[in-house]
Amino acid sequence: MPFLLAFGVLGVVMAVLIIGNVIAGAVSTGTRRIGILKALGFTPSQVVRAYLGQALIPAAAGAALGVVAGNLLTFPVLAETNRLYGTSDSGVAPWVDALVAGGALAVVTLTAWAAAARAGRLRSVDALAVGRTPRPGRGQWASRLTGRIPVPRPMSLGLSHPFARPLRSAGIVAAIAFGVAAVTFAVGLGASLGQIQEAEDIADVEVAPQPGVEGPGAEGPGVEGPGAEGPGPGPGAGGPPAFTDPASIVTAIEAHTGTGGYVGQARTEVTVAGVTGSLSTVALTGSDGARYYRMVSGTWLTGPGEIVVATPFLTAAGKEVGDTVVLTDHGTEVTVRIVGEAFNTDDRGMQILTDLATLRAAEPDLSPETFLVSVASGTDAGTYAATLNTALRSLGASAQPVSHETDELVIIIDALTALLSVMLMVVAGLGVLNVVVLDTRERVHDLGVHKALGMTPRQTTTMVISSVLVTGLIGGVIGAAVGVALQRAVLDAMGGSAGFTLPAAVVDVYGPAELLLFGLGGLVIAVGGALLPAGWAAGTRTVTALRTE
Repeated sequence: MPFLLAFGVLGVVMAVLIIGNVIAGAVSTGTRRIGILKALGFTPSQVVRAYLGQALIPAAAGAALGVVAGNLLTFPVLAETNRLYGTSDSGVAPWVDALVAGGALAVVTLTAWAAAARAGRLRSVDALAVGRTPRPGRGQWASRLTGRIPVPRPMSLGLSHPFARPLRSAGIVAAIAFGVAAVTFAVGLGASLGQIQEAEDIADVEVAPQPGVEGPGAEGPGVEGPGAEGPGPGPGAGGPPAFTDPASIVTAIEAHTGTGGYVGQARTEVTVAGVTGSLSTVALTGSDGARYYRMVSGTWLTGPGEIVVATPFLTAAGKEVGDTVVLTDHGTEVTVRIVGEAFNTDDRGMQILTDLATLRAAEPDLSPETFLVSVASGTDAGTYAATLNTALRSLGASAQPVSHETDELVIIIDALTALLSVMLMVVAGLGVLNVVVLDTRERVHDLGVHKALGMTPRQTTTMVISSVLVTGLIGGVIGAAVGVALQRAVLDAMGGSAGFTLPAAVVDVYGPAELLLFGLGGLVIAVGGALLPAGWAAGTRTVTALRTE
C-alpha cells in the first residue's frame, strides 16, 4: 500500500501540474483574442465562461480516454495478483472512475477560471497591445548575464529565456522534477527489494542428513516479502535428525575447493519472560554466521551468552539492544544479552539467533541439523554440491544447491514500478513539449527577426533546446532528491507496516554515480520534450514567421 500510494500521489500531482500548464498556456496565448472579444462587447464573466467551455471540451475527452486506459491497464496486474493471492478482484470500482474523471474536470475548471479571469480583467486596449508579449524588461538581467558566457549566441539567448517567463518555467521544473523523482524512486525501490531478497537468500548449498533431503531448494533460504513467514535457513523444528558426526561434516566442507563460508544450524524452542508462547531458536556454529543476516543495529554474535533478534521480538519483549533477557530451555534458565538487531523475517521476526554453546548447558546433545554453505566467487553451486557429495556420502549427509527464485510479489512490484515510471516520464516529457510549443508560438515573430538577421535552422534548434537546459538541470536535481526521500519514506512505511526495521544495506542503495545519472535525467526529459518544437521552429520560413501575430 505505501508503494502504490507513493506512485498515486506522484501521478496526481503530475496530472495537476500538466493540466494547469496546458490550460494556463492556452489562455495566455489567447490574450489578444480576449482583447478583441472585449472590444466587441464581451464582459469579463462572458470571457471566463467562453474559455471554460473551450477548455472543458477537450478535457472531457481526455478524462474519458484516461479512465478507459486506466481500467485496461489494471487487468493484467490484477490477473497476476489474483493468481498469486487467490482473490477475485475484477477491476476498478465505478465510484473511483467517477472520482478520477470529476477530479480532472474540476482541476481544469479551476485553472481555466483563474487564468481567464485574470485575462478578462485586462483593459481591451492592453490586451490588444500587449497580446502574448512578456512584460517589458522581464528577464533582461538574465540575457545580459548569459551574453557574457563564452558560448554561441543562439545558446546564450536560449539560456536566458526561462527567466522571461518564471512561472511557466517553474511549471517545467516541477514536471521534470516529478518525472525524475518517479524514476529515482522506482530504481531505488527495485534495488532495495533485491537487497531484501538477497538478505534472505544468500546460501548457495544446503547440507543435510540424507533422510531429510527433499531435493534442490527444499526448505532453503527464501523470501516471501517483508514480514512474511518465509521458510528461512534450514529445516524447521521437528525436521530431519542431526548429523551423526558434525565435526567430520565441517572438516569435509572446509577442505572442499570452492567453499566461501558456512554456518551450522541447530533448532530448538525456548520461552522468554514477558513473551507469550514458545519461540523458535537457531543455535549457530561456525565463524560465518554473520554472512547470512543483515544487521540493523548492534553487533553480531561474538560468543556464548549473546543473542541477536529482530524488531518484532524487541517490540514484544519491550527490550532494546544491550538489555538482558532470560531464556528457559527445557526447564533450564539461561541469561543472555541482546547484542544486535538483525533483519530476520523467519517466524514473523520472533526467531532468536544465538551461539550453539549458549544452549549446551540446557541441551548437551544439541548439534547442527543443517549446514548452509556459500560458494566462492566464480564457483557453480550445482557442480560444487555434486563434488561435495562424494565426500559426504560416507558420512550420511547430502549437499543440494539452493534454488534462488525471485519472489512473485517482487516481480509484480517491479512490473508495476516500470509501468508507472514510464508513464510518468512520458507525461513529464509531454508537459515540457506543451510549454515549449507555447513559448515557440508566442515568439514566432522574434524567430522571424532572428532568421532575417541570419540565424540558420541549426542555430534556431540550438536556441530552442537551450531554453530548457536550465530548467531541466534544476528539475533533475530536485527530482533526484525527492526520489531518494520518497524511497526511504516508502521503505520505512513498508517495513513499519510489517513491524520490521530495515537495515542500511537495504535502504542505502544509491551511489554517487547513480544520483548523478538521475540528476542528468532531467536534461534528457527536457531535451526530449523540446526536440519537436525545435524542429518546427527551425523549419518555419522567415516571411511566414514575420507575418504571424
